[in-house]
Amino acid sequence: MLAEFSSIQKRCSDPIDALLALDVESYLPHDLLVKMDIASMANSLECRSPFLDHKVMEFAARLPSRYKLRRRQHKYLLKQLAYRLLPKAVIDRRKMGFGVPLADWFRGDLRPLLYDVVLSDAALARGYFKSEAVRRLIEEHVNGRTDHSFQLWSLLWLELWHQEFCP
Repeated sequence: MLAEFSSIQKRCSDPIDALLALDVESYLPHDLLVKMDIASMANSLECRSPFLDHKVMEFAARLPSRYKLRRRQHKYLLKQLAYRLLPKAVIDRRKMGFGVPLADWFRGDLRPLLYDVVLSDAALARGYFKSEAVRRLIEEHVNGRTDHSFQLWSLLWLELWHQEFCP
């Protein structure tokens, strides 16, 4: 990655342009676009990224850095345009991830799967964890006393992995 950045830096005199070029040449095609492609295909969706249109990309690349980043505000020019079209609260809100509602799922639709897999005889016989502790985690979570969704997700996938690769 460092060698790739050095090569980009030689082509781009501006450090912001160099970092953006690195994103375009590595992070987008090898991470973000792959994830979007996998997620969209898994749901039979055809997705497009309109800001990746070559004319838009070429226009953005020609812009001076002061329009790309100003006083640590990313996408400065795009946001200035968006203020004319959207409520300020939408544009200025913090970035949000795509969280999966595991806590609700484990209290609802995935509850039977959790019991069947994590508390199965095979899972408990492995002896990795005390069965009483695992049962307590599940009960506390299902009853809404505590959110143990991350731990339960890990236990579920550890056992599913075992079932698949170490039957």
